[in-house]
Amino acid sequence: MTTAAPMPVPFPFAAIAGQPQLRQALLLAAVDPGLGGVLIEGPRGTAKTTAARALAELLPGAPFVTLPLGASLESLVGTLDLGQALAGHELKFAPGLLARAHGGVLYVDEINLLPDALIDSLLDAAASGVNVVERDGISHRHAARFVLVGTMNPEEGTLRPQLLDRFGLCVQLRNIGDAAERQAIVRARLAFDADPQGFRATHAQAQAELAAALVRARALVADASALPYGDAVHEAVGALCIEADVDGLRADLVMLRSARALAAWDGAGAITTGHVQRVAEAVLLHRRKPEAEAAPSAAHRAATPDANPNGTTNNAGDEDWGAMPPEPIGIERVKPLRPLIAPAQAVPKKA
Repeated sequence: MTTAAPMPVPFPFAAIAGQPQLRQALLLAAVDPGLGGVLIEGPRGTAKTTAARALAELLPGAPFVTLPLGASLESLVGTLDLGQALAGHELKFAPGLLARAHGGVLYVDEINLLPDALIDSLLDAAASGVNVVERDGISHRHAARFVLVGTMNPEEGTLRPQLLDRFGLCVQLRNIGDAAERQAIVRARLAFDADPQGFRATHAQAQAELAAALVRARALVADASALPYGDAVHEAVGALCIEADVDGLRADLVMLRSARALAAWDGAGAITTGHVQRVAEAVLLHRRKPEAEAAPSAAHRAATPDANPNGTTNNAGDEDWGAMPPEPIGIERVKPLRPLIAPAQAVPKKA
């Protein structure tokens, strides 16, 4: 009889350094799982898996479930319990990974390599909090409220825009270029590997404070009457989404929910335009069209002198030196050229 190896203790979330955008996005998704999850883009070795596993520890009694790349749709959403069916008993539902992840974190590494059918089911459940199964002669639904964390390396391919849009937040990680920051992160990791329990003990107080703040923020978000906001917040959200040239209204809704989650995390009495500004990039990063990235923003155009409505300027220093407007040129008729080869003379026929 073999005994299962104990699971390694997770790296404490409070000790993660060097990735503030990642920390904020994960905490917001934990405050309001209805945001639709977090997509993390970045190269290998940028703490994607470490952060996702550490987040689950902040949630009371939360499971951490990993979806392997070779998983089938049945193992994800659940299917018919064949053992019960073959034994002649009534049809019974066998839960899948979505049921196991309820109340916790569902982590998908290299989500861009999954079949679209699995990603669709993941995103449906992440946004609605309910898993609906209509297959194999059964109709079943169950609660599936979890924090979806998907990671991908853009060098290995990307997701279709329709799937990208359904992720609530997106964070793009880059390699850390500051030498001192790299050294601090490496030292912390080596200290954890050498003595995991001792390292966790030094961060226990900070961990407890994060967990308590998360409980309070979740309670605020669950209270529909809490965290009011005015027209200025709506106007800020609409202006940012129009400037990013996003499709549909999902970005507006997610941005409002994200700002509300951030206000709850901050313990604020109301949602402000400052909260909107702080969550905007994570909401728009994967939804912004390339044309919107290249075009100057409205704020930039307003601050630029002699700006035209199309965003170009009339400043001579911004154009090619010596450029002149085109002028019409008259067309002169040209006489046809004589043929270079004279036409062949007729040869008299022999008598």
